[in-house]
Amino acid sequence: MDTHESSKPSEKCRVLVVDDSAMVRQAMQAILCRDPRLTVSVAPDALIALRKIRQERPDVVITDLEMPRMDGLTLLKTIMEEFPIPVVVCSGLATRGAEQALRALEEGAVAIITKPKLGVRDFLQDSAVMLLDAVWNASQAKIRPRATLWAAPRLNADAVLAVVRKHVKAAPFQKIIAVGASTGGTEALRDFLGAMPVDCPPIVIVQHMPELFTRAFAERLNRECAIRVAEAFSGALLQSGQALIAPGNLHTLVEHCGTGLAATVLDGPLVSRHRPSVDVLFRSVANSVGANAVGVIMTGMGNDGAQGLWEMKQAGAATIAQDKATSVVFGMPQEAIAKGAVDLVLPLDQIARRTLELAVSRERVHV
Repeated sequence: MDTHESSKPSEKCRVLVVDDSAMVRQAMQAILCRDPRLTVSVAPDALIALRKIRQERPDVVITDLEMPRMDGLTLLKTIMEEFPIPVVVCSGLATRGAEQALRALEEGAVAIITKPKLGVRDFLQDSAVMLLDAVWNASQAKIRPRATLWAAPRLNADAVLAVVRKHVKAAPFQKIIAVGASTGGTEALRDFLGAMPVDCPPIVIVQHMPELFTRAFAERLNRECAIRVAEAFSGALLQSGQALIAPGNLHTLVEHCGTGLAATVLDGPLVSRHRPSVDVLFRSVANSVGANAVGVIMTGMGNDGAQGLWEMKQAGAATIAQDKATSVVFGMPQEAIAKGAVDLVLPLDQIARRTLELAVSRERVHV
């Protein structure tokens, strides 16, 4: 058993915030201390953080990337080598920051959050929810007992999109694949999209990730995969051999556009605690595509996507969930399975092949 968990003196989750800006440290600490189940300490640079980690063994580390003496990426690598502690990367909204943050995910970070928008009043509501969720997601990623998330308003997809009650079907040639993922999803999606052939059906993806980072993530996937990968925008046509990634901080829907289908990107409240929300995407696919879709839900904490996947299944779509063994966090697939929304539960390395088979076949999956 991991000594980090077995030696834990209380049920509180201990968080260490590492940032060279005193204002950022204060803002992060103020938000995190809203949750009475968290204890928060801070460090002004990576070297002090390492001393604190060795002494205190926090449950989650939140670190900036650009710091004096030692950068956050080096700190992350050191933690991954010496300690089994989940790390959340905190980065500014800049191209260089986005590229570094994606590299940090490859090195073992479990999530990306954006820097607090100091002096912006509206930051404290939605961003506080997402920050606190990021901490609990990270703690869950290291097989800690699942904790009840900090209480906050929880809206469903009705806040963005109504259910279409009538049976809907797209044109016979317009098959699509809809995918939802969260914690651990960036690497899972690299495997999934990397296995897709250049003539695959259109793919639309919600990966819980902040704004700007989704664009850098799409650009990186586009360089690595045989298919085209881009960030979604309103009016973007769904085309074979292409995947669209929902932009961070905006919901993405699939809607009819002439004889085909296109993405619609819009603002709105957090749905299932997220923006973009998997539930919103999946409901739009159920409404617009019906049985001509395949829905896939991957690794992630919480229940975003469970209701939407159930609605896709009710509309005749085939549905797949990633299995527990290959999920970084089994929460989202598990919730969908428990709801009866899933036809097949598969390990990550089998999902792409089976998804393609189901997209070609008109037959409903029987389990």
